[in-house]
Amino acid sequence: VQLQALGGGLVQAGGSLRLSCAASGRTFSSYAMGWFRQAPGKEREFVAAISWNGASTFYADSVKGRFTISRDNAKNTVYLQMNSLKPEDTAVYYCAASGSPYGSSRTLRYDYWGQGTLVTVSS
Repeated sequence: VQLQALGGGLVQAGGSLRLSCAASGRTFSSYAMGWFRQAPGKEREFVAAISWNGASTFYADSVKGRFTISRDNAKNTVYLQMNSLKPEDTAVYYCAASGSPYGSSRTLRYDYWGQGTLVTVSS
C-alpha cells in the first residue's frame, strides 16, 4: 500500500484544515487507518484511527471533540478534519495503514506510512 498525505498548510489558531490520505496498491478497505503527528523535537504521537469499514473511530484526548477522522473506501481515501486548531497542533501529520481491523494508537501496529504533511498553526 502506498500512501500520500495532502492538505497541510499554515492556518491561524481557531481555524480549520482537512487532511486527506490517498492510498494505492493493495485493497484499501481491508486496512484500518490512522493519523499520527510529530512536532519538532518530539516523538511521533497518535492522533486518530478508524476501522476498516469506518464504523469505529477513536482519538487522542488532545484532539477529541476537535478532530474527525473519516474514510471513503470507494475513493481509497481517509480524511482528518481538524477544527479549532491550536498552536500546539503544529506538526508533521502522517497517515498509516494497519492490518489490525480496528486500528491502534501504537505505531508498531501500522504496516505502511505516508510521507507526512506539515501543519503549522500560528497564534
